[in-house]
Amino acid sequence: MADREAAKSVLRTQKIELPSWAFGNSGTRFKVFAQRGVPRDPFEKIADAARVHAHTGVAPTVALHIPWDQVDDFQVLGRAAKDAGITLGTVNANVFQDDDYMLGSVTNPNPAIRRKALDHLLACVDVMDQTGSRDLKLWFSDGTNYPGQDNIRARQDRLAEALDAVYRRLGDDQRLILEYKLFEPAFYTMDVPDWGTAFAHCLQLGDRAKVCVDTGHHAPGTNIEFIVAFLLRAGKLGAFDFNSRFYADDDLIVGAADPFQLFRILFEVVTAGALAEDSDIAFMLDQCHNIEPKIPGQIRSVTNVQEATAKALLVDTDALAVAQASGDVLGANAVLMDAYNTDVRPLLAELREEQGLDPDPMGAYARSGYAERIVAERVGGTQAGWGA
Repeated sequence: MADREAAKSVLRTQKIELPSWAFGNSGTRFKVFAQRGVPRDPFEKIADAARVHAHTGVAPTVALHIPWDQVDDFQVLGRAAKDAGITLGTVNANVFQDDDYMLGSVTNPNPAIRRKALDHLLACVDVMDQTGSRDLKLWFSDGTNYPGQDNIRARQDRLAEALDAVYRRLGDDQRLILEYKLFEPAFYTMDVPDWGTAFAHCLQLGDRAKVCVDTGHHAPGTNIEFIVAFLLRAGKLGAFDFNSRFYADDDLIVGAADPFQLFRILFEVVTAGALAEDSDIAFMLDQCHNIEPKIPGQIRSVTNVQEATAKALLVDTDALAVAQASGDVLGANAVLMDAYNTDVRPLLAELREEQGLDPDPMGAYARSGYAERIVAERVGGTQAGWGA
């Protein structure tokens, strides 16, 4: 078993970015259930994200979604985040909710709609300039539902043209992170359906274009850790969006569907040295809490990532290398399984105590009275959700 203290030293510097939209009312396309105490504006979302960080110690940034988190002055929002003990992180664009985007945004056959979508993406870079954000994350709902609906190659040309315009607008210290999704909302072709498509476009763009691996955006049975290993080897893995899905919806708490898969993914991250303090890979949650309370849902998600990471760090890589080199198939697998089957909760509790945190983040939040306070205080106004 690897050294516990060495594992703790890495865990001590781990950072997991929170999504602002996870604190609003959101869920499936069939029904969104409103909850009491939900934020009514970006400032209250920041307060909730800061509460997660206060209990976990590893969530110091919150990602924004434009226009859901649009404010008059992003520097004021940034100061509010700093006062709460966190900072603003990744900026996410939204070119999927306007009626104009029914047939696509940057790949739409109508040049006027493509221009509208591109203008929004460029405006998001303007937001990055104000917030000091490094990453612009792009996910496109663009695609087609029927054979013959549009020219597949032409749509790829339009996509490449838009990505190039955004990439050229970025500052020297800013990055473009391209996300992919197998299907939904388009069911015949998605214009960025898989890691290979995203990878090809990022290669064409340049060094500051990277791929985002959303753990819920694959076909059942896909070996996601292979994708992670390939992109790490190529230097093209820019970010993770951590979540889970059992069948198709990808917004469940990370590790809920397959905690062993999360461990396998993070083991590839660990072996590539991508958890080092100077790593440029962004680890972010991207999920929505429809029936579970928002803040505890995020706390549980963070601790699930921590537990999977701790187990990955406890793999005896020396013993694994010996088994692999000698062709000991069962021995190599046993090394991994020994680490996975280790109960790392005491290690993490010990680490939190060393950091001055309560060893039980979920229990600490329940005892804090914060949930009752926001229910009492956030009365009136319009709750945040998809589209706000």
